[in-house]
Amino acid sequence: MKTDPTALRTVLVTDCGSTTTKALLFRKTAEGWRQTHRGEAPTTVEQPVADVTVGALNAFAEVEEVSGRKVLAPDAAPSGSAPFLESGDDGSQGIDLYLSTSSAGGGLQMTVAGVVRQMSAESAERAALSAGAIVMDAISADDGREDHERIQRLRHLRPDIVLLTGGVDGGSQEHVVEMAETLVAASPRPRFGDSLRLPVIYAGNSHATDDVRRILEKTAQVAVVDNVRPTLEAENLTPARETIHEFFLAHVMSHSPGYDKLLRWTPVPVMPTPAAVGDMVRGHVEATGQTLLCVDIGGATTDVFSVFDNRQGEPVFNRTVSANLGMSYSVANVLIEAGAESIRRWLPYEMEPAEIRDRLRNKMIRPTSIPQTLEDLWLEQAVCREALRLALAHHRSLAVGLSGVQQQRGIADIFSQTAGRSDLVDMMRLDLVIGSGGVLSHAPDRMSAALMILEGFELQGFTRIAVDSIFMMPHLGVLASVHPDAAQEIFLNDCLVNVAHAAVPVFPRKRPAESVLAEVSVDGDPAGTIKAGRVGRIELEPGAATRITIKPTGGHIDVGAGAGVTLEREFTAGLCGVILDGRNRPLQTSASTDRQVAERQAVMAELGLTGP
Repeated sequence: MKTDPTALRTVLVTDCGSTTTKALLFRKTAEGWRQTHRGEAPTTVEQPVADVTVGALNAFAEVEEVSGRKVLAPDAAPSGSAPFLESGDDGSQGIDLYLSTSSAGGGLQMTVAGVVRQMSAESAERAALSAGAIVMDAISADDGREDHERIQRLRHLRPDIVLLTGGVDGGSQEHVVEMAETLVAASPRPRFGDSLRLPVIYAGNSHATDDVRRILEKTAQVAVVDNVRPTLEAENLTPARETIHEFFLAHVMSHSPGYDKLLRWTPVPVMPTPAAVGDMVRGHVEATGQTLLCVDIGGATTDVFSVFDNRQGEPVFNRTVSANLGMSYSVANVLIEAGAESIRRWLPYEMEPAEIRDRLRNKMIRPTSIPQTLEDLWLEQAVCREALRLALAHHRSLAVGLSGVQQQRGIADIFSQTAGRSDLVDMMRLDLVIGSGGVLSHAPDRMSAALMILEGFELQGFTRIAVDSIFMMPHLGVLASVHPDAAQEIFLNDCLVNVAHAAVPVFPRKRPAESVLAEVSVDGDPAGTIKAGRVGRIELEPGAATRITIKPTGGHIDVGAGAGVTLEREFTAGLCGVILDGRNRPLQTSASTDRQVAERQAVMAELGLTGP
């Protein structure tokens, strides 16, 4: 198959998810690169089929049916050879290239281990997360567990890969050697491959490499890469991240049912789905220079991606996986962590906490069911808000500046260090937020999706809200590895739906709130006001070039440019115009259930959403 970007005209890409395999056809048309057709089928990695290529072929057949384009060879079957017709000279049939991402079979599951939780273990966790892994546990010498507890935990988890880190280069070797001995004592078996030795990546103190390798080689397949934390003030995640990808293909994908054949169908490595999304996020930031927050909320997990500048003005990419927060399989965990009362505050009708608990438990039992009534839909959207809130809190706990000081200290001192940590996620500096996942991408109307993001993330200042139209960011992420220009073009034209902009003033709680927080002008003409405690909307022509001016009415009110400073922005109007939100942050609701319901109904009415 062709991999030269200049020779590509038709590319077929799949994302093999846990439940559904989604195939998208990308073509170079007269208007440029576009996503033209889509097919999907149940993923077949589980028994009784246990062959991922069967589901992929079914998705390809649907693409053929809806597009009228012949893609598969007449004798296509789940075999070792690629089943595709090559694109002819006239481009009427076949494809030039096949690509794929995957999160089937639970995706890439890892355990990380380090010496200090808030230093080497945290850096290891960031490396694993940015590679598209789900971090099942982070083990460290200062995590408060006894050795036997760590050993039992490692045996129970059975990770695909272990990333072992610890110590700056030239520093203490004792503790990282002890972590290696703990890993040998646990001798965890990997999920796949009965005869497979556990893949372990060592990315710690380079002076301890020989000792660690000697200890681990007895029971594991060891790869040594550069230290993820060579000094207290520096982080080097790329070598570990690249080796994680290599191990993912060699030890996880190749032992998953049918993936050995899928790997032979494509000349490009299969990417973990979250890693592909992360690459697309990074690519967009590199092209635009914007600060960005992206969420993919699924049935079992919620992934959050962000790019914000650090104190040195350098963009920093972070990704976290909240593996216990989701809309179906993990919906009961959202209920437990948030509480029924927190979910109830978002409902435009009365529902007893006991009924909320019963409905959400039923959803967990029947995870593939979809809302059948408006009440079911509003409950699902209420859960989404809480899942977003909790996932962002988890993300912010890891998206921080590095812990450490400018001078070398003993290991006992390092254990207690928290100085230098700074929250990288600054909602006032956020330019763009992207929502993806069924509850957001497939919401009945785009304003509902925008409101879930606005309230779940508690946006501040002036922020653009967009959604992934049909969840194609994974497909575009792997396409970008071959043809970045085509991926970016499709992303802007077919994937990214510009929904709305949010204008949200914030002010200190101790100060009395004015009835009008800010005056808003559009293209030089007065367009409305932002009222304290109220939500409003300015309707604009979608796609119109617009200039907005937001002038705070008090010196303590910040509309995104600093306390008391007028904000001016030029932007392209989204489908739903500008949302004016005068509710201060953090969002607070009335203690009375009746008042909560009335407030929700008022918000929905102001934004033109259907209410009870």
